[in-house]
Amino acid sequence: MADQSTPPASSQNARPRKSQGRPGEKHSAEKAAPANGTPEKTAAGAPSPQGAISRRRLLGTAGATGIVLGTAGAVAGHAATPSEKTVPLTSLGTDRVAFHGTHQPGITDALQARGHLIAFDLAAGAGRKEAAALLRRWSATAERLMAGETAAHDDTGVARDAGPSSLTITFGFGNSFFARTGLEKQRPSALDPLPEFSSDRLDPRRSNGDLWVQIGADDALVAFHALRTVQKEAGGAARLRWQMNGFNRSPGATAHPMTARNLMGQIDGTRNPKPAEPDFDRRVFVPSSGGPAWMANGSYAVVRRIRMLLDDWERLPLRAQEEVIGRRKSDGAPLSGGTETTAMDLERTGADGKPVVPLTAHARITRPDQNGGAAMLRRPFSYHDGFDADGTPDAGLLFVCWQADPLRGFVPVQRKLDRGDALSRFIRHEASGLFAAPGGAAKGEYVGQRLLEG
Repeated sequence: MADQSTPPASSQNARPRKSQGRPGEKHSAEKAAPANGTPEKTAAGAPSPQGAISRRRLLGTAGATGIVLGTAGAVAGHAATPSEKTVPLTSLGTDRVAFHGTHQPGITDALQARGHLIAFDLAAGAGRKEAAALLRRWSATAERLMAGETAAHDDTGVARDAGPSSLTITFGFGNSFFARTGLEKQRPSALDPLPEFSSDRLDPRRSNGDLWVQIGADDALVAFHALRTVQKEAGGAARLRWQMNGFNRSPGATAHPMTARNLMGQIDGTRNPKPAEPDFDRRVFVPSSGGPAWMANGSYAVVRRIRMLLDDWERLPLRAQEEVIGRRKSDGAPLSGGTETTAMDLERTGADGKPVVPLTAHARITRPDQNGGAAMLRRPFSYHDGFDADGTPDAGLLFVCWQADPLRGFVPVQRKLDRGDALSRFIRHEASGLFAAPGGAAKGEYVGQRLLEG
């Protein structure tokens, strides 16, 4: 729950990705504009840029009432006859992220509305050969689905009629993967197990894993279709270890671009590092030298299921909530004054002589300048998994953060939070994982090929 968190859709956090030249494809910066990354919308009834609607183009989006399908004034629920030419209501479904590139998709791209995190363990008897075949299958599938195409075999039809919807699929390797594949000498030291923290109440059944997959999309059915396809294509090579579902605010849900709110109602994503910053790559991506060659241009993902104790939190008066975070709840501005993006004045004191931003405020403790420059690119999803028997909500944050080295990113910040973060009373870390996501696959390659065939 660091203050340097990712907005749900921010062009400042969306890194341009090369287009592969396919019709309708947008790289990340195009998808992310304007300021919060909400894709530009086509006016209702506007003609398709290509004059025809593909089999999986978006036909409509929820929440738009009274919008017509065409100039004839048909209502949104109208079912087109075969002879009619349908027009998509918005461009949301046509937005596409390229699979191939220097980095894997789903790291610097703007947050999607729906997400799934899933971990696998290699099956008994499966080794390097089986892992290579699996990553080859998964990569081919990711390329197809991210382009808005069907799965190569036994497609379920779940995503029929929808476009790519900004789908991203990202792959990573856990610490245990290397022993199972005989690649211990290739395991980077950055994958050493994370230390224990005082707020940890970790369930080992929902932690770690040999392989990890992150799926995100701006349409729930597109995201589920990818999840189901990835799971089926694991075949006999890997078995499911755990799976989690998340969500964010849908693009275009607000009247103007703005940073997201988490389930505590706080604006969450103000101080995330941005690709335009000169040290962004150094903080987020592994350099081409100084580490395992197969991890060049890759990144390390720390994954945490953080439960929010919402009943306790919601009993706090507004002012007390703001002092826990160090920011105003209404607009995310620091308690020291200004707007959301105003630099926090840690030296300012009130009439009582005490710091306006409390010493234990979450936003103070997580500032990079208070942690030796330690920073990470946070790209989380919220989650809600129902209620306990007493009505307590099982809800919170699927925390995902990316960094070049977790020992310089996540670990020092979390250690400092452990020692005095006021927010720690209202959260509980219930699952954890650390995964190495290699660099992006070039055309004709699969993710992890340099490791598995090197």
